[in-house]
Amino acid sequence: MPEILIISGKGGTGKTSITGALAHLAKNKIICDLDVDAPDLHLLLAPQAIQVHDFYSGNEAIIDPELCTYCGLCQEKCRFEAIIEDGEAYRVDPLKCEGCKLCVSLCPAEAIAFPQRHCGTWQVSDTRMGPMVHAQLFPGQENSGRLVALLRQHARELAQEKGYELILSDGPPGIGCPVISSMSGTDLAVLVTEPTPSGRHDLERVLELCRHFKVPAGVIINKCDINAEQSRSLADYCAREGLELFAELPFDPAMVQAMVRGQVITEYQKDGLAGELARAWEKIMQTAERKKAA
Repeated sequence: MPEILIISGKGGTGKTSITGALAHLAKNKIICDLDVDAPDLHLLLAPQAIQVHDFYSGNEAIIDPELCTYCGLCQEKCRFEAIIEDGEAYRVDPLKCEGCKLCVSLCPAEAIAFPQRHCGTWQVSDTRMGPMVHAQLFPGQENSGRLVALLRQHARELAQEKGYELILSDGPPGIGCPVISSMSGTDLAVLVTEPTPSGRHDLERVLELCRHFKVPAGVIINKCDINAEQSRSLADYCAREGLELFAELPFDPAMVQAMVRGQVITEYQKDGLAGELARAWEKIMQTAERKKAA
């Protein structure tokens, strides 16, 4: 059961649009949206929830105003300035609280509770392209790396239970903790880039991360015709680095027209960009199976 991860070193490369199209082309698979900080694959796939679960991670301080004696010790010692005066008591700003528990330990009146922090939700859904595991953190919440790991684990368990042959994941942008959590143990990473200086820079960063974790990688250059010189440079870079170039996709307004209709490009058209993606998917699957067998 190979795991294929679609990532990019930066946002805005078209990663999720491409993932949606590949999900349409893939057979007998589970789809994961691992961009839990700002997920949007659901906008294309219109999932219908089967299971919804709360996600808790870390703790937060909560002051009971009836027990608070207004001594001010918590505010004085909080280095994150999370304790705010509120009339004749104090309260905790949840966006500033780091969950360090110092105020809980110091409070002489024992007026500060320390419950687990409700950070978001995760769910299993049905889509027209198959089952999907996805989540969303609440604004300002952290621990997205831990939530990504939870989604991947559940997708693996579901795949083994139901006999799915592939896990296809839309990963987070960048190179931070969520990306590392989505990448470790993956059979193949597909790096979506664009022919711009920032696209090249961030491709190099995310490739370095792949190599650090020994994850095989290949490249899709999206909107390759917006800068022919940069596209040639990227293709040359892939050849020098031994990276398989799965596709060089031209800019096509049909991609936007498909999204306006709530479709992925391979549902909207058969040739053109959709045909290029179909050929890229064949290469991706061949590479993933070869790498897994090795």
